[in-house]
Amino acid sequence: MTDVLSRDAVTHRTAVLAISIAGVVAGTLDLLQACIWFGWDIPLVIAGGVLGRGAFNGGEGTYILGVALHYFIALSAAAIYYAASRRLSFLKESWLICGLFFGAAVDNFMRLIVLPLSALHSHGPYQLGDLLKGVVTHALVVGLPIAYLIKRFAQRWVLSIPLK
Repeated sequence: MTDVLSRDAVTHRTAVLAISIAGVVAGTLDLLQACIWFGWDIPLVIAGGVLGRGAFNGGEGTYILGVALHYFIALSAAAIYYAASRRLSFLKESWLICGLFFGAAVDNFMRLIVLPLSALHSHGPYQLGDLLKGVVTHALVVGLPIAYLIKRFAQRWVLSIPLK
C-alpha cells in the first residue's frame, strides 16, 4: 500500500514539475515575442479580456493581472498537453510534430473561442497574414516548448526516482 502511495506522490510531483517548467517557459517566450512585436503594453490587452477596454488605461495592478492571466493560460495549456500525453503516447513519441500542431491549436482556440467570449469581444474578419503569423508563432514558442519539456521532464523525473 505504501508503495502505491509513494508512486502516486512521485507521479504528482513529476506532473507539477513538468507542467510548471513547460508553462513558465512557453509563457515567457510567448509574452516576450508579443511584447517585442506589439509593444510592452500587451499585458494590459490581456487584462482587457477580463476587465474590458478600461484596462488599456490601467496601472501597475492591471499590468500585473495581465501577466498573471497570461501565465495562467500558458500553465493551463501545459497541463492539458501533460494530461493528454499520459493517455496518448504518440504525444511523447512524436513531440516535434505534435508540439507544432498543439501550438497551432492553442492559437486557434484563443482566437476563435476565448477572444470572442472575452470582455473585449474580439472577432474577425482576420487578415490571412495575421492568422498565419499567429499559428506559426504559437506553434514555435508555445507548442514546441510545451511538448518538448513535458516529454523531457515527465520521463526524466519518473525514471530517476527509485521505487521499491
